[in-house]
Amino acid sequence: MIIEVLAIVFALGLLMFFAYRGYPVIVFAPIFTLLAVVISGNALMPSYTETYMTNAANYVKNFFPIFLLGAIFGKVMEMNGAAASIAQSIVRALGSKRAILSVILACAVLTYGGVSLFVVAFAVYPFAVAIFREANVPKRLIPGTIALGAFTFTMDALPGTPQIQNIIPTSYFGTDAYAAPIVGIVGSLMVFFGGLWWLERRRKQAEAAGEGYGTDHKNEPELLENQTYPSLWISVMPLLLVLFFNYLLSRGFLDVTTWYNAELLKSFNIANVKTVASSWALIIALCIGIVSALCINLRQVQSKLAAGLTAAAMGSLLAIFNTASEVGFGNVVKTLPGFKLIQNWIMGLSSQPLISEAISVNILAGVTGSASGGLSIALEVMGKTYLAAAQAAGISPELLHRIASMASGGMDTLPHNGAVITLLAITGLTHRQSYKDIFAVTVLKTLTVLILAVIFSFI
Repeated sequence: MIIEVLAIVFALGLLMFFAYRGYPVIVFAPIFTLLAVVISGNALMPSYTETYMTNAANYVKNFFPIFLLGAIFGKVMEMNGAAASIAQSIVRALGSKRAILSVILACAVLTYGGVSLFVVAFAVYPFAVAIFREANVPKRLIPGTIALGAFTFTMDALPGTPQIQNIIPTSYFGTDAYAAPIVGIVGSLMVFFGGLWWLERRRKQAEAAGEGYGTDHKNEPELLENQTYPSLWISVMPLLLVLFFNYLLSRGFLDVTTWYNAELLKSFNIANVKTVASSWALIIALCIGIVSALCINLRQVQSKLAAGLTAAAMGSLLAIFNTASEVGFGNVVKTLPGFKLIQNWIMGLSSQPLISEAISVNILAGVTGSASGGLSIALEVMGKTYLAAAQAAGISPELLHRIASMASGGMDTLPHNGAVITLLAITGLTHRQSYKDIFAVTVLKTLTVLILAVIFSFI
């Protein structure tokens, strides 16, 4: 049994190592999955074709429309200048005295409005440089500032956020994007103010040491004074429409759960409409957002629409197949003999399902370097167990949803995380220069979700 446990740990370690080194998860996840199968003595080919591929394909079926439409929405908002307009307006309104706060809020508005995290980083970075340079704040603080605004509370804590990390739990717990709103808002405030305090403290330390913006930086963007963008009010309309229709279709009078009768749904093998309702609502809301975004600067967008849609489609394919590969890995692992011991160990860390869930999702997100990947593996493997334990303890599935979603955005931002690597590449900085602040935000988010899990386990 020890060998069978080590087989899983060894395969997981190799997956983490190769992901950190930049090798494609799509290629190496099945290789390390089958390595664990061979060491454990299970059937090789059936594990690959019937377990790994079937579950990976199911994940693509369930979430590809959201990945694709989210990528297209973000790309159109980038091409029409609306994302840049929102960032520029917030940064100018708050001014250089509040440089860090303005960049956080610019990222937060775009992320909560449904723009993908990578597009947010690209859109906000030029304005972050301009205002940090004007305020003489060290450039090395920009990645941590963008990470706080885009990779934390607006990604998975604030109720209603259309990011995938908030949608994944809905298919496991029958919840919607607005699950446990009070917990999400409290957690968001804790992360926001805690992160802002840390970054301002770092700025003051640099100021006291006589450190300014710095010189000889890489990837410095061009000056933006002569560029024109749509007005702020026009630019925010697509974001507001996504949020508005997502709510109406989830909890309002257009609730998609009432659209079809139970008998019709059974013919499509849908036993519980709540497991798909959040996806339906977000798909429709994103389509409305895309159409409205296409109406902004139509002439400018039209000239580069084909290239933009191709880039968005390719990006969404890579993202979902990476995550689906990790889901396939998790589903094969849970069939191996050694997994029962690992599961018992994780569940044994706490008898409270919320605390155990927070820990397991955080660990797996850290190991895979992916919030969506770690979350998907944890819920595929132990989602039903947590749901049963929560029901026995009288805990709402909405709390399970919110804690799982928030936990995914904790230790996922370890050094090998793709978003971290991309963010540092965009800003032209290194792990040595800027990762300390990203890690501080990561630790803050992890502690926040653990504190909330403990509190709501005993009230």
